[in-house]
Amino acid sequence: MSLFELPVAPARPLAGRVILLSGAHGGLGAAAAQACAVAGATLVLLGRRLPRLNRLYDAVAQAGPEPLLYPLDLEGASPDDYAELADRLQAELGRLDGVLHCAAEFRGLTPLEHMDPAAFARAIHVNLTAPWWLVQACLPLLRQSADAAVVLAVDDPVRVGQAYWGGYGLAQHGLRALVGMLDAELTGTAVRVTGLQPGPMRTPLRARAYADDLDGSLRDPQDYAGTCVTLLSPDGHPWRGRIWTADGSHAA
Repeated sequence: MSLFELPVAPARPLAGRVILLSGAHGGLGAAAAQACAVAGATLVLLGRRLPRLNRLYDAVAQAGPEPLLYPLDLEGASPDDYAELADRLQAELGRLDGVLHCAAEFRGLTPLEHMDPAAFARAIHVNLTAPWWLVQACLPLLRQSADAAVVLAVDDPVRVGQAYWGGYGLAQHGLRALVGMLDAELTGTAVRVTGLQPGPMRTPLRARAYADDLDGSLRDPQDYAGTCVTLLSPDGHPWRGRIWTADGSHAA
């Protein structure tokens, strides 16, 4: 190699940014965490299982800046718990530039008629109410950033709008509506809201719906990790108020 052929440093589009990642130890969350770390982000890894967060910590710390762990169960967390999270982010990091929400709960296909009322309420809460409480608590801190992004992972509305998807399916439709509604309310601010709809992935959540999954289009969550980075970075601006999809067929 000559002196004029210096190696090019890898791009770090999230360098200097603080990103809160919920559902961090799930399939998509874990893949996105490592990709965001490589891209230079300082991550706050939120999840309900501390042992799995600890394992993810080791991988993320090797890939980029040292992350922070924040154990929290979305099912039991109250608005005060999310407010405390935002206060701690302000006190310990002084900023927040993005929220990537990958957490979801699905316990299997069940006819609505026979669904336990408590299970229905839990599905709506964990998959719709809790994500909104989280984002709502973080908005004042996000507004302080010169360029902030909220990215919500959503499911395919055609698939989860079919029979037996219950509270999870209904919550996913609400989460999609939240993307456009909230972004419209944030027009003129530096905070943008985007949806991310990956294609079918090999994850434990999908396995609960398809015991013998022979879908040839299944992909690994890592295939969508780079898109998470893009949507959280300045390159994500064209998708403001819209939903990125793997095939482009349902982009809003």
